[in-house]
Amino acid sequence: MAKTPTLSLRLFAAGSALALACGLTVPASAQQAPQAQPQDAAATSDAGEIKEIVVTAQFRSQKLQDTPLSITAIDANLLASRNQTDLSQIAAQAPNVVLNAQGGAYGSSLGASIRGIGQFDFNPAYEPGVGMYIDDVYYATLTGGIFDLLDLDRVEVLRGPQGTLTGRNSIGGAIKLFSKKPTDENSGTVEAVYGSRQRVDLRGSANFKLAEGLYGRVSGVYKRQNGYVDQLDYGCVYPNNTQGIGARPSSGQNCLIDKLGERNYAGLRASLRYNPNDSIDYIVSGDYTYENRTNAAEVVTSVNPARVSSTYLCGRFCTFANFYAPGNTPPPGLSIPGPWGQVKDGYNMPNRTKFSGWGVSGNGTFKLGDNFNIQSITAYRQYSTQWGTDDDFTPDLNVVGQGYNDLSFWFFSQELRFNGKIGDKIDFTLGGFYSDQKSTYFTRQDIRYIAPGLNFQFLGNDPVNADSKAVFGTVIARPIEGLTLTGGLRYTEEHKDYTFIRQNYDGTVSYFLGALNGVKATFDGNKVDWRVSADYRFSPQVLAYVTVGTGFKGGGVTARPFDAPQALNGSFGPETVTAYEIGLKTDLFDRRLRVNISGFYNDYKDVQLPLITCASLGSNAPCGARQNAGDGKIKGVELEVQANPIEGLAFDGSVSYLDGEWSRIDPRVGNAVLLTDPIATPKWKWAFGVQYRADLGKAGSITPRFDLSYFGRNNNGRITGGAPIDYAAAYTLGNLRLTWRNQPEDLSVSFEVQNLFDKYYTPYRFAAVQAFTGTIYSQVGRPREWAVTVQKKF
Repeated sequence: MAKTPTLSLRLFAAGSALALACGLTVPASAQQAPQAQPQDAAATSDAGEIKEIVVTAQFRSQKLQDTPLSITAIDANLLASRNQTDLSQIAAQAPNVVLNAQGGAYGSSLGASIRGIGQFDFNPAYEPGVGMYIDDVYYATLTGGIFDLLDLDRVEVLRGPQGTLTGRNSIGGAIKLFSKKPTDENSGTVEAVYGSRQRVDLRGSANFKLAEGLYGRVSGVYKRQNGYVDQLDYGCVYPNNTQGIGARPSSGQNCLIDKLGERNYAGLRASLRYNPNDSIDYIVSGDYTYENRTNAAEVVTSVNPARVSSTYLCGRFCTFANFYAPGNTPPPGLSIPGPWGQVKDGYNMPNRTKFSGWGVSGNGTFKLGDNFNIQSITAYRQYSTQWGTDDDFTPDLNVVGQGYNDLSFWFFSQELRFNGKIGDKIDFTLGGFYSDQKSTYFTRQDIRYIAPGLNFQFLGNDPVNADSKAVFGTVIARPIEGLTLTGGLRYTEEHKDYTFIRQNYDGTVSYFLGALNGVKATFDGNKVDWRVSADYRFSPQVLAYVTVGTGFKGGGVTARPFDAPQALNGSFGPETVTAYEIGLKTDLFDRRLRVNISGFYNDYKDVQLPLITCASLGSNAPCGARQNAGDGKIKGVELEVQANPIEGLAFDGSVSYLDGEWSRIDPRVGNAVLLTDPIATPKWKWAFGVQYRADLGKAGSITPRFDLSYFGRNNNGRITGGAPIDYAAAYTLGNLRLTWRNQPEDLSVSFEVQNLFDKYYTPYRFAAVQAFTGTIYSQVGRPREWAVTVQKKF
């Protein structure tokens, strides 16, 4: 990708941050580092109390129990004790949080929603609905969001709109990852994992004291595991098929082409910290990620024979489709392991997903006296990803729905915060934010299913530009003992433009979509968000709060138009929410029982929904537009509990309830969404964990842990307009871990089993082509897996 002069300037700014950190004179004092606690003491202090976690959700360090927000905060030790190594696993224990690693047509992306509000389409024309942050740096896309939890200090999940604190696209909430900072010690950790399907994980981190006030830290991860859904050669499985599809010469034993659901991931992170005294703290970080794996593990879960040719139907199609279901018998002579085996051929696009990306950031805090400081956060990131998809999932060569995708992206941001304190009564933050980004989306699509018999194929190579500017402020006042009042305001301006390139495979203007070639769609908008809250500490053990605030998901343009009017007239404004919340945070029985509960009511406006008809936009073509086409209400309750009743024994759990209804649906949506439909699912979600650390004296300690999580049935939408809603079935998953540690706590060996009960479940489906091709496919959750982990600290 050629770099523009503007981009070169951004790279220079990020590089200057590195030069600043390396070039400053080093004074002779340093900040002491806290000692790490054992992983099986994840929720417990030395006195057996529930450990305090410090969060920075309101731009300053505060204890979790003093922050008037619904936050699930998870430190590194608790992540390890739950076997959690990537971001998508966090959702199991966080109330009303849905994180799903996307697959199929959406490549290496992470769909996210909190309290029923979010986004799952990777296309750069659309904005995320949950803000993702790494060390206070905004991650602007769903693509590449399947973060490995490498060398983390903690994760903060902020539920509810964070419009004044984190800005646009945090309408559902925000998820913030904080890396371990370099400290003034020489230490490190190495870890090796071996498990099911030749799983191999290698992790390591090292911390160095380079000089007084100058510290470094490096960490790395490598993960490799075979897939668990068999991709088979249809012509090999059915050598006498009526379609005349022959076997591939490259097919392996038992007609195996490949295994889907593979892991092959590597990441590296390095940081340099200049902290000579308590007036200067500057950290420069860089990271690199590489992924090259087979596509997500997916199977056909619905078939409409009316959309399949009679020759195909009367051949092996029904057997072929039904073969995916658990418990069915495979064709004679073919041995497929368990319900995760499948047949999937006719896949003429690459079956691999590739991703590579890197970023650099500079984060510095500079004290201006006892009561004021300035924080500067500068960041640059870029990535490139490629993936192929066969969306009809059939071997019938006359039914097509295939695409190849190549998405490149860069992003630059700069944020400044001025933090101050006026006496003991008032804290405040004033700040500004700027970001600029560009995506280039190359795609090769074969969508002849829309118009059978026509050569409906095209190449796209679409540049998408976006920028955002914001100013914000927060004031925290304590007028009387125990009472805290918080107010926030944020003003945001945003711009997006999308230029459509529509060509035939030979580079000439597309026969069918040529009117779109060179068309630029634009969106410009601005938004003011606000928040007010009051909290009162009745005692050291009990804090109550009430808050009202707003948030928004950015506007955009129609990503997949079928003619120029849909592109030019298909821009839409932001979604908005006004949220009302009341909550209670408690630490009881000498801080051995923590109970946090919250209830909320969201007034959800201008929801961005796909249309069935585009006549109002001046188009008579098949409609691919999205508009602000709905309003509704969402309400719910969330409960989080931690308990350490006796020494060594710890419990944690959560329960969430979510409900709501639509109050307006634009008639252009048709019967795809009805006023009687649930606006948010799943209705119920809960999790429970228990562990006990048994002291073995000189032999060390042993800690068994068991986790159980439930995810209620989820609205997948309708297969066709007016049909009953297709719900993904509810499921319950169990995980087990047993850990031994030596007495010095520097060596541990763990045995774990995930999906202990071998539950077969489908967390996500793709049905966008069902009306044309007659097929729907779904992701299959990972089967039961075991692993052994050895970790050494030094």
